[in-house]
Amino acid sequence: MVRVAAIYTADTLVPLVKNLVQELMPSVDLVNIVDDSLIRDVIREGKVTPPVIRRLFRYYDAAADTGASVIFNTCSSIGDVAEYAKTFNRTPIVKIDDAMAEEAVQRGDTIGVIATLPTTLLPTISLLERTAAKKSRSIRIVQGLAEGAFDALISGNSDLHDQRIRETATRIAHSVDLFVLAQGSMARMEGVLSKLTGKPVLSSLRSGVIAVRNFLKNEGLL
Repeated sequence: MVRVAAIYTADTLVPLVKNLVQELMPSVDLVNIVDDSLIRDVIREGKVTPPVIRRLFRYYDAAADTGASVIFNTCSSIGDVAEYAKTFNRTPIVKIDDAMAEEAVQRGDTIGVIATLPTTLLPTISLLERTAAKKSRSIRIVQGLAEGAFDALISGNSDLHDQRIRETATRIAHSVDLFVLAQGSMARMEGVLSKLTGKPVLSSLRSGVIAVRNFLKNEGLL
């Protein structure tokens, strides 16, 4: 059986990824590695610190030890670490937001990035800029930080979380061609925001899992 190992920095995405893998790759054995102290440490320090990087490298190595054919990195805040780890890790890594970034730079010149954490906003902007540069595309980024939304989600107030995101999207909608949702946990807002603003909205969760499936297909494993 083909195995995929997913690395999480919070547990909110685990059931969502499980459901999508069951839908899109029912024959795959999914292994979930969760350390929710990672995102707490990143938030507290305002950046990805050396101790966080060391722990992530150990998790990538542990994921390889499970016999996984590919590692699914589900957190955009640590995307730069995953990008670096690709260069030496013994198991290939697929990042949750790469496919979303590819689509975004193809479809829009001015991209609104909505995030609930500064530590996710900046890496997502960096990813979009790198992706655009590789494709010789010129883009403009409009930042949309939904302040207070992440704390609301963690405390169980999903209604306030969604409200903050809607307010942020409405505030910058007039100046963007499309929106990118920087965190997989925001995926359920995709249709809501598109209807609210009349603009295309891209999220990373489904496209990220599809990217894993495409990798396995390209390797002849599915």
